[in-house]
Amino acid sequence: MDGKFKRLVAGVIMKILCIGDVVGGPGRRLFKAIVPELRREASLDVVVVNAENAAGGKGITAEIARELFDAGADVITLGDHVWDQKDTPALVAQERRIVRPANLPAGCPGRGWTTVSTQLGEVTVVSLIGRTFMSPADCPFAAVDALLAGPLPRDGIVLCDFHAEATSEKICMGWHLDGRISALFGTHTHVQTSDAKVLPKGTGYITDLGMTGPVESVIGREIEPVMKKFRTGMPSFFTVAAGPAVMEGCLFDIDRATRRTKSAMAVRHAEETK
Repeated sequence: MDGKFKRLVAGVIMKILCIGDVVGGPGRRLFKAIVPELRREASLDVVVVNAENAAGGKGITAEIARELFDAGADVITLGDHVWDQKDTPALVAQERRIVRPANLPAGCPGRGWTTVSTQLGEVTVVSLIGRTFMSPADCPFAAVDALLAGPLPRDGIVLCDFHAEATSEKICMGWHLDGRISALFGTHTHVQTSDAKVLPKGTGYITDLGMTGPVESVIGREIEPVMKKFRTGMPSFFTVAAGPAVMEGCLFDIDRATRRTKSAMAVRHAEETK
């Protein structure tokens, strides 16, 4: 395994790997193949994964959630496909390690944030969803302000998955939360951005983690049906593509004392083909 994953300062820097949208069987296969090894060799403290496309590209099931947790996920975040599977409302109501967007309308089951314990302290993960080019939701800026002013732990590391379409909305959220949380990472577009960095006040940031799914695809789906939709405007059923997969995300090294990010590095691991 590449030496860049090794712990920089043992016992001081918390290493948190955030993984982009898992898409269907190929994404789950690669996640299960790579994450256990990464946890051991890179001494990862926490793994957060967005899995809202894990069940055939639409939502998540209890069985798939167990697969991801067994493979090394600590927290699973969701997004706009949160209710695509019929058992998800009961699942998110019962499983505290799965978080749906906190700014969904009041009355939705589940929770918008969760806290997990590690040997180096607590880590809280918040989920938000954007409003630009997305289905209606409450204001994510107001929602996260309310969480930070209210229930979120004051003395732990706080991460935020902002599941949004518009890069400008994600960038604004990064500036809005700079110095107020430890790291913010975008999801949803399935295309990894090249702007992993630490913002001026110490918040780690990347506009989009990318995708964990089939390489030869259109953001995880078979190419031809998507091409047909663009060329003709006719309805087309999008199925998850087959073939080798890629796992994309961002590795945040966070000082557990200051709760500020020391470094943010985009990561990409392509599945080996024979």
